[in-house]
Amino acid sequence: MALIEVEHLSKDFDVKNGSCIHAVHDVSFSIEQGEIFGVIGLSGAGKSTLVRCLNLLERPSGGSVRIDGRDLVTMSEAELRKERQRIGMIFQHFNLLMQRNVIDNVCFPMEIAGIRKKDARIKAAEYLEAVGLTEKAKAYPVQLSGGQQQRVAIARVLASNPRILLCDEATSALDPQTTREVLALLKKINQEYGITIVVITHAMSVIEEICGRVAVLEKGRMVEIGKVQEVFANPQTRAAKRLLLSKQSEELLEEIEQQ
Repeated sequence: MALIEVEHLSKDFDVKNGSCIHAVHDVSFSIEQGEIFGVIGLSGAGKSTLVRCLNLLERPSGGSVRIDGRDLVTMSEAELRKERQRIGMIFQHFNLLMQRNVIDNVCFPMEIAGIRKKDARIKAAEYLEAVGLTEKAKAYPVQLSGGQQQRVAIARVLASNPRILLCDEATSALDPQTTREVLALLKKINQEYGITIVVITHAMSVIEEICGRVAVLEKGRMVEIGKVQEVFANPQTRAAKRLLLSKQSEELLEEIEQQ
């Protein structure tokens, strides 16, 4: 059985003039335990709405989201809070607590879970070592680079002991080299901790670097899904072809900047 099963998922937003925006429409896919799965699309495709439906930060208008066969949509608020504890999430802008130093940021989810302060700091030190930031334990977020801040965010997610990690444009604010380093870290976490990772991005290079399979979104609909190499080598839809052209343009620009 798949770890994550999404069936006929839809999310609508009502707007002031009485009309309705179909942000996600009739999307279905499944993700296996231990997989790194990508969702890609241009701006406005519905990617971020979709990922927020996976942990019900956005409640779907229709369809189901099953984790280990249990539908999050039908859960009580108490059940949903418990389930969310095992679904970590990292964002484009890191969302660190600026008044706390690095190790205290990592300790934060363990404090909420009621873990003793001494035990939390021991575990936090282990997670900082895992992301390569042991020497920055007492630094504050403002003293860190963007890549280092994202590593702290990843360590903080690890502290909640998740089964699933949702990455919503997690490398969009980073330069190409730092992006590659963060992606290498995510692959390491996937392999060493067995965490299933869902990557939401507009960048084909990110998908190619880390994902085994990918779903292509366009205007809220899933228009293509398959192994990364197959989808990108032989795109079947306009959306996938546009993403390929966008990637080629980015590569050309990067080549020009390096000259």
